[in-house]
Amino acid sequence: MKILLTIEYLGTNLHGWQWQPGLRTVQGELNRVLSQVCGHSVNAEASGRTDAGVHAMGQTAHFVTDCTIPAEKFPFACNILLPPDIKILAGRTVPDSFHARFDAKQKTYLYRMYLSSHIHPLRDALAYQVVYRVDVEKMRQAAQAFVGTHDFKSFQAEGNPVPSTMRTVSRADVIQAGDELLFEVTGNGFLYNMVRIMAGTLIDVGRGKLRAEDVPAIIESRDRERAGFTAPPHGLYLKSVEYPDLDGGTSVSSIL
Repeated sequence: MKILLTIEYLGTNLHGWQWQPGLRTVQGELNRVLSQVCGHSVNAEASGRTDAGVHAMGQTAHFVTDCTIPAEKFPFACNILLPPDIKILAGRTVPDSFHARFDAKQKTYLYRMYLSSHIHPLRDALAYQVVYRVDVEKMRQAAQAFVGTHDFKSFQAEGNPVPSTMRTVSRADVIQAGDELLFEVTGNGFLYNMVRIMAGTLIDVGRGKLRAEDVPAIIESRDRERAGFTAPPHGLYLKSVEYPDLDGGTSVSSIL
């Protein structure tokens, strides 16, 4: 039986998704608990890795088991054993051919910022403080340049080479709620640190260091040096992963 889980985690004290010897990771904690509950060794495979410090509202991962626990009961069976910063939100059976990574059609990431000249300790762990005065409308305008199929090499950090840097972004927007800014982007895949570099670029546009009209040329240049800074990981959230082919159109995503 193959089971797909939807998982929420607070990345602050985690070294990312992928298991690493001697380090506390989401995959390591999840495999430990799933193996204990199922009574055999389990390896959960995610829709994609998240880096150290990055959070998830709706990460997904599949695993194979022959235990008799119903898929929908795994949150109840596992959450009491999982640490407080990792919890399973939902479980469901999927076809044997399903793969959490390769069958994902779209992902949505959220980057949270707050506008303040002073650090707010209760907010600072979960959102990036922007100390500058920013023009939100210009940030929105710049975000629209990301939409479409482009070579996003300018928005890829070094250290994780891939066969192609072409990606399709279907939606990108900047939403303001009081002094909080949310950059939300949906696409068929993302390069290493791509969303964080996008967020940093939008902040640079908002503060006037870059112009909104510069962003298409930055994309076209394929030059990382021309894009903005890499925003820190603590403001980034994997919001949802979509599998429209499941049950003829069902999406598995965050319930938040």
